[in-house]
Amino acid sequence: MVMSFLHNISGRSPLKAVAAGLFVTIATAVTADKPNWIWGAGKANENETVFFRKVIRLNKPVKSAKLTMSCDNGFEAFINGKKVLAGGDWSAARTADVKKHLTVGRNIIAVRGWNDGSVAGLVGQLDIASNTSRHKLINTDTSWRASRSKENGWESLDFDARNWTAPRVTGTLGDGPWGNVFAQAGEGSGSVPGVLNPEQLQLAKGFKAELLHIVPKGEQGSWVAMTEDHKGRLVASDQYGHLYRITPPKLGESASKIYIEKIDAPIGHAQGLLWAFDSLYVVVNGGGIAGHGSGLYRVIDTDGDDQLDKVETLKKLRGGGEHGPHDVILTPDGKNLFVIAGNHTLVPDHATRRNPSAFEEDLLLPRQPDARGHARNIRAPGGWICQVTPDGKKWDLISSGYRNPYGLALNNHGELFTYDADMEWDYGTPWYRPTRVNHVVSGSEYGWRTGTGKWPAHYPDSLPPAIDIGPGCPTGTKFGTGANFPKRYREALYILDWTFGTIYAIHLTPDGASYTGTRETFVAGKPLPVTDLVFHSDGAMYFAIGGRRSQSALYRVTWGGSVGGEIPLTPAEREAAELRKLRKELETFHGRKDPAAVQKAFKHLGHEDRFIRYAARIAIENQPVNEWASKWLNATNPDTVITGAVALARSGQAASRDSLLNKLLSLPLAKLSERQQLELSRAYALTFIRMGEPGDSSLAKRLVASLDNVYPARNADLNRELSELLVFLKAPTVIGKTLALMDTKLDSQMVVDREALNRNDGYGGTIKKVLANTPEIQNLHYAMTLRNLRYGWRADQRKKYFHWFKDAATKSGGVSYGGFLKNFQKDALANAPASERPGLEKLVGDASLAYKPAKPPTPKGPGQLWALEATAKLIDSSMKGRNFENGKRSYAAALCASCHRFDGQGGATGPDLTSSSSRFSTHDLLDSIINPNKVVSDQYAASIVTKVNGDVVNGRVLYEENGALHISINPLDPDQVTIIKQSEVESVKPSPISPMPPALINILNRDELLDLFAYIKSGGNRSHAVFSK
Repeated sequence: MVMSFLHNISGRSPLKAVAAGLFVTIATAVTADKPNWIWGAGKANENETVFFRKVIRLNKPVKSAKLTMSCDNGFEAFINGKKVLAGGDWSAARTADVKKHLTVGRNIIAVRGWNDGSVAGLVGQLDIASNTSRHKLINTDTSWRASRSKENGWESLDFDARNWTAPRVTGTLGDGPWGNVFAQAGEGSGSVPGVLNPEQLQLAKGFKAELLHIVPKGEQGSWVAMTEDHKGRLVASDQYGHLYRITPPKLGESASKIYIEKIDAPIGHAQGLLWAFDSLYVVVNGGGIAGHGSGLYRVIDTDGDDQLDKVETLKKLRGGGEHGPHDVILTPDGKNLFVIAGNHTLVPDHATRRNPSAFEEDLLLPRQPDARGHARNIRAPGGWICQVTPDGKKWDLISSGYRNPYGLALNNHGELFTYDADMEWDYGTPWYRPTRVNHVVSGSEYGWRTGTGKWPAHYPDSLPPAIDIGPGCPTGTKFGTGANFPKRYREALYILDWTFGTIYAIHLTPDGASYTGTRETFVAGKPLPVTDLVFHSDGAMYFAIGGRRSQSALYRVTWGGSVGGEIPLTPAEREAAELRKLRKELETFHGRKDPAAVQKAFKHLGHEDRFIRYAARIAIENQPVNEWASKWLNATNPDTVITGAVALARSGQAASRDSLLNKLLSLPLAKLSERQQLELSRAYALTFIRMGEPGDSSLAKRLVASLDNVYPARNADLNRELSELLVFLKAPTVIGKTLALMDTKLDSQMVVDREALNRNDGYGGTIKKVLANTPEIQNLHYAMTLRNLRYGWRADQRKKYFHWFKDAATKSGGVSYGGFLKNFQKDALANAPASERPGLEKLVGDASLAYKPAKPPTPKGPGQLWALEATAKLIDSSMKGRNFENGKRSYAAALCASCHRFDGQGGATGPDLTSSSSRFSTHDLLDSIINPNKVVSDQYAASIVTKVNGDVVNGRVLYEENGALHISINPLDPDQVTIIKQSEVESVKPSPISPMPPALINILNRDELLDLFAYIKSGGNRSHAVFSK
């Protein structure tokens, strides 16, 4: 009988039953065959979370217990405070054995359900079997209790739920629009689209991960920045919304103990958060909230009620978007702040600078801007790092030359590091720079310049990375200092790669006055769009996933073993500490004049350590030239001469040019080390850049003879530098020697984490194709260099040069590779005699690799207006038995292939879609198609060009040439280019409108739409489950 298994609680007074939260009735729990779809009382709201409770009493041990549940759109279920089940796809219910979580007596089932939009509902059933094998069904129905407010302990048995109300029934299992979602229930927790369960993560040995919170996207957004406040709470920011304060569960507690509250202060859109000086510092990126756009802000609690309620604007920053302002941390002494920003953010006005030449381009030969127009007008200093006073009034530029660094981190030596971005469109070119970890020292320059102008790491006026990582998308960066981890991991630098779903542990080894690193994959997953991390005072790592409106979640990583003790420093580490001390002493002279600087620093211009030489040179450059120029002229040490020449070229006047060049010529170039030869070559180049060509023709001939004598060299980097110098000096032998070098196909080595490529089918697949068909990177540099020469060619040499492009066009590179080839040919043709151009053009043909889409098929139709919410549900419930070929055809018919790469094919005016379904939900993908203006990436944004006469042209500015802008006006046909003279341009501003037309899917019928989404979800895989019958 039922009474022997479930205690009869009907005899208790209604008041006591309510107080205990006991809402089980025998009739409902036992006789109802089907569970109801339930939701909070009243109308369901978009982007809301509802909490549910059900208390049951068991009279004896159970033989089995199976919980089956689904929620539109997602849920987490707890029994007696332990998370037992979760799901994020309403069309596929989840089921789990929960026997071990039930006890004799009272038990609590608690569920957090969330709705992203439109219809909402939770449906569930607990099937309990006693030792007599009789089954009792506990169904969702009006006996449950619901609330839209989360309170501490809501999931616990003794919680007072008297203020909770009966839920509203919205249907019965089997009813529309859901159907029978239990029919194909999957075992265990189902991943919310875009969120991996902990057991799906790849973790370093000995570490454990917990999924603490699945962020209800409609309610709490997508988290991209985090910090810990003074009370051990986390503060997180939605990329396009508000701030949230999170009280994490204590170590060992259930994830249900997490408590999250919205911070009501009018501030958000943060990409940098820091609790310091009894305030929350916020770096806003973009439009912000209540007028608090890009800038540095301080948020305070004015009345001591533990609620942040006042926002103070410390500094507005000019820049935003993906390359806008990012992180903020404390300086090593705890007295100031460091703020970092990407290369689309201007350095604040009146900022002081430690490197006097931070705003110089310093390129010997003309560069080519990106072939697709990205960052075409961005100039030095590029991305930057400033030291800022706590009141935000004083800004000091300490480091520059980055592309788009996101995070900042200090090690236990007080040394600063960041993780800089690559330009993925450059992949397969000599100017491609992989993502890399940089040691941020005073006055440092890391050489990012737009287009082909990026400085190589060997330039002595820049500094090398601690480690190159490879392709990726850098986000958060933190050291493990204070973590309850073994020493090796406690001292590691953790860098986050959003694209390839990886947290790397970078193990840094002191190397002179700096460091070199090795990498280890610490956490990885597919997908795992990691955004930021915090090492908490409880000893654990907390990291978030999300970004670009993707599904967000919060994880915790802990170590389960012994952490070990401290290890004494080795002699090498003590020596490195002394060198770092010397470097910091020299850095005290940066950004200021000091009579003691020359005496202290000059002798270190020839130091064997590169970072010491660099620090000494910046100290010297900050002093008047007349205080040290004569000392340099009398120097004999080759390193002192070369480093001093770099300083003099950057600081001196043209009048000292020839004496400087003669001094450099006194060095025996052929007898120098390869490192010295490279640095000497740069010293020559800087002299020409800053001071002009040699004024004495005999001096020019001597220079050519000296350089030509060692060209070609055995070192590939040195050959690049020598070829540029000899082209600049118009050496008569440079064409023949360089073309001869181009006959040799050197192996093209590129830094890449091949394992990580498998975690992103789209971008990873593109890189695999480049690796399988790599361009001749060294020869591409020679081709780029020779394009600048107008004279000295024989006809056969020109033909040989242009013929090289035909083979180059068969290689695979980043999306700008073909455009660069085309532009190099264009420059070279302009330098060819008019009589030879027709033949050369015919010889080359179209060697640009520009994607030319086939004429798209006509959709079968009839189309219709596809509404977001209803269509998203239709797609999710129809992903079985779809047609691959019709999906591929629909992809072309909807013009997707014209702008987007997919499975290695297609245009490139929009992002690669191959792995989009693993990162974004159906709802998100559909929303981006119907409403493309919601989020427009910097890399694909158009511009609004307003002419002096009032005419407006919308399009993507590709490049500037001969005083005119070349603008691609049709994203579906990149060859449609209009040219506007600069003299006719009034202004050029970013467009808030996506180049992608809205609602392109409205031309498709039902099957075309469903097959299109099946094709996208499959990543181009014919064997994907969506095509199975």
